[in-house]
Amino acid sequence: MRAIWPLDDREFGILRLELQPDRPLIDELAIGDSLEPEMPLLKGVDPVTLVTVGTRDLRAQGAWVAFFDDPPKRPHETFLASLEKKAVRFETHGNRSTIIIDGLTAGPFKGDLRFTLYPGSRLVQVQAVVSTDKDACAIVYDGGLTSGARPAWKSVAWFDTSDHLQRVDAVSADPARQAAAPLASRNRAIVAECDNGSVAIFPPPHQFLYPLDFADNFKYVWHGKGWQQKVDGYGIGVRQPPEGDKRHVPWMNAPPHTEQRLGVFYLLSRGKAEDAMEQVRLYTHGDKFKKLDGYLTFTSHYHIEHTLHFVEAQKQQKTTGIPRGMEEPGFVKAFKSAGVDIVHLAEFHVNRDEAFMANRLPLLKTLHSECDRLSDDRFLLLPGEEPNLALGGHWISLFPKPVYWTLERKKEQPFSEEIEGYGTVYHAGDSADVLRLMERENGLMWTAHPRIKSSFGFPDVYRHKDYFLSDHFLGAAWKAMPADASLPRLGVRSLDLMDDMANWGLRKYVLGEVDIFQVNPDYELYGHMNVNYLKLDRLPHYRDGWQPVLDTLRQGRFFVTTGEVLIPSFTIGGKEAGQTVKRPADSDAPLVMDAKLEWTFPLAFAEVISGDGEKVYRQHIDLSDTGPFGTRELHVPVPLAGRKWVRLEVWDIATNGAFTEPVWVE
Repeated sequence: MRAIWPLDDREFGILRLELQPDRPLIDELAIGDSLEPEMPLLKGVDPVTLVTVGTRDLRAQGAWVAFFDDPPKRPHETFLASLEKKAVRFETHGNRSTIIIDGLTAGPFKGDLRFTLYPGSRLVQVQAVVSTDKDACAIVYDGGLTSGARPAWKSVAWFDTSDHLQRVDAVSADPARQAAAPLASRNRAIVAECDNGSVAIFPPPHQFLYPLDFADNFKYVWHGKGWQQKVDGYGIGVRQPPEGDKRHVPWMNAPPHTEQRLGVFYLLSRGKAEDAMEQVRLYTHGDKFKKLDGYLTFTSHYHIEHTLHFVEAQKQQKTTGIPRGMEEPGFVKAFKSAGVDIVHLAEFHVNRDEAFMANRLPLLKTLHSECDRLSDDRFLLLPGEEPNLALGGHWISLFPKPVYWTLERKKEQPFSEEIEGYGTVYHAGDSADVLRLMERENGLMWTAHPRIKSSFGFPDVYRHKDYFLSDHFLGAAWKAMPADASLPRLGVRSLDLMDDMANWGLRKYVLGEVDIFQVNPDYELYGHMNVNYLKLDRLPHYRDGWQPVLDTLRQGRFFVTTGEVLIPSFTIGGKEAGQTVKRPADSDAPLVMDAKLEWTFPLAFAEVISGDGEKVYRQHIDLSDTGPFGTRELHVPVPLAGRKWVRLEVWDIATNGAFTEPVWVE
């Protein structure tokens, strides 16, 4: 079978499949040119998928909605997927075409292998689409290419975590160096260099990284001979490290009868590895969040503990000034490199022993002074905590200026008092004190990681409490957790909560959170991140306070994205997210949703989501006619009879996405 598709106005891609048994499936990957002869890149190679199957503890709290679960600590087994080439079928959807080959098995999983081609794109999306009857499966997978006794490529290349290109011969003179091994690379990508060009291999940038507490680069690519002692001959590809950060390692959900889409991308290039990698990087803006006129990027929930490290370094170096090596900490460099304008910390997520409580005010003073020092006219570092005090579950605090408060209120201690060197100091001992503090200082709070981790059951438990009903309780946070490769959207746990809160009749909002410990320039930060685009024209200066940031959040004037999909504008009947639109006098008459979209990967679909106070309605918009790197305006009539709110989601072929906050309907 030979498939040809246009890469651009001049070049076209060629995928030739060998359907006879016992022969490599990919007979040829090539690039053609209307003016030049066909240039083969790879010949005689096989897609490879390895699935490591463990168990999910369904008896634990949350069951499938799990983070505190550790499948690698229980029996598990790795299976090399085998393809019998039983049958072949061909499907088209929009402008894209898929070749489906039945007969794929990997341990208890069965299904098919799919190649999807996108006109105008150098991508070949390769997915092992498998399911199982077995209950309680948790999985990780590896994917890539193999080529038998000798590699079909001349060399292998990748960018290391310092952004230096590394290149090695595919066959080493040293037999020890030929053994397959994992590598730490930028952009989660590795390249097979050939005589006539290169083929880069990389995974979906966010779906592939199951949630962890730490974002170190855990070596997401591999190459060499005898990978996992399962692959005969040479191979190259990407991997999900089963050991993770060796803290909590939840892997990916694989419920029975769900179609798990275990995918990678091949990117075809006529150039060397550098050229292929530059093309890969375009799909994630170089692992940066793109600047967008009228918006600032805001990211939240980082347990970096810079304050504690700073104080300890001062002690070690016997200084009252800035310790050596902390002039510009690594985390600040990493955020600036990622295109982040505003970072909201979650400091002091530590054991609150007697010594910590006694030193809380000096530590807060250091936190505030360090946020001031590390902020400038292009970058704003905000103090914040995950105090988890009195309300139930875990929650995040954000104030519009430095605020001093303690996490206890002793008997006969006043709610607030003046203390020399700190000014007004508040003492919060219960939920009433917390709400009073937020009202007094115009702060915001929201549920961290709702309905999972230590917020399992929250905010539902306190949905009728006065502090949750307050305007000072923003709502909740969104993160791609838990991981499940069968779903076309990420973070459905929080998206469902967003709809539930709106149907409860509450004007609450959901912002993106990251919730990791430590950040450094060599970390795999982008794959774990999302970001909030706040509708702000100007970055506040730290010493003037950052009330505009809280106002924008409180008004719902932002959208959340993984970075590849942007929604520069969105209105219903001319009203933006967070605003109220009047229902037409003719209740059956629709209002028009207007939205501008921008993307890198070809889009999959959008959904206009609305609710009537009880049910949730989804209006599906097929975007399978899109190519890569596009923009589009949507003008969609939305029926609003009985509806109380409306919002928008957009998702691409790699399960990257963006969503708005609701427009309210009256």
